[in-house]
Amino acid sequence: MALREKIENLGNWLFRWRSYLPLLILPILFIALRDSQHSKQVAEDLESKFYEGFFMAISFAGLAVRCITVGFVPEGTSGRTTRGQEAKTLNTTGMYSIMRHPLYFGNFVIFLGITLFVEVWWFTMMAILVFFLYYGLIIFAEEEFLQRKFGNLYLEWSKKTPAFLPKLKNWQQPGLPFSFKTVLKREYTGFFVIISSFVFLETVGEIFAEGKLQLDLEWSILFIIGLITYLTLRTLKKRTKILDVEGR
Repeated sequence: MALREKIENLGNWLFRWRSYLPLLILPILFIALRDSQHSKQVAEDLESKFYEGFFMAISFAGLAVRCITVGFVPEGTSGRTTRGQEAKTLNTTGMYSIMRHPLYFGNFVIFLGITLFVEVWWFTMMAILVFFLYYGLIIFAEEEFLQRKFGNLYLEWSKKTPAFLPKLKNWQQPGLPFSFKTVLKREYTGFFVIISSFVFLETVGEIFAEGKLQLDLEWSILFIIGLITYLTLRTLKKRTKILDVEGR
């Protein structure tokens, strides 16, 4: 088996298990959280809350990128499947006109905000390195698949469209209108994961700092809002057709 094929197979395997990326850094996260609490105790509460809010805003900006992307795409593309690469058509408009992998870019921004929340520089740098090694292989496999399926159409698009850094002047209006229902149907899990991640980090951080489980009221309210939103939208998706949009 050629090296290129081996790398593609590895990328496809990682694609199927991409949701478990955080598990790779979880053991080191606890070490970082211990260091984080030492630095946070030195900082003023108001300053700490400002940075926490700022880092959460970064992650939700990443979610916004994902929402803008999936709100325009047609059925059979940009899916959450774990079976393997799928693409009925090649997306070249909307977010896909300014970068080839907007969903992965959104994931990176979400991931960045979460790692910054720990407020330990070496952990953030390590997490970013792991992310790019992990997703770099996935991107390689995905682009090999798209090139085989769409040939010259893919090659021409890839020549003018950067892989990961947005080129805003390339923006082309999508043929389909933006669908808020599609966003709700496909991104409610990401919304809850972001909230849960920050609540988890705050909770574990408090355990390291105080030696006991203690969660502030605002964090508890945020988690409850996230959970109710998740359960409501999941129920609507699984048991009704309210969120269904023809051709999406």
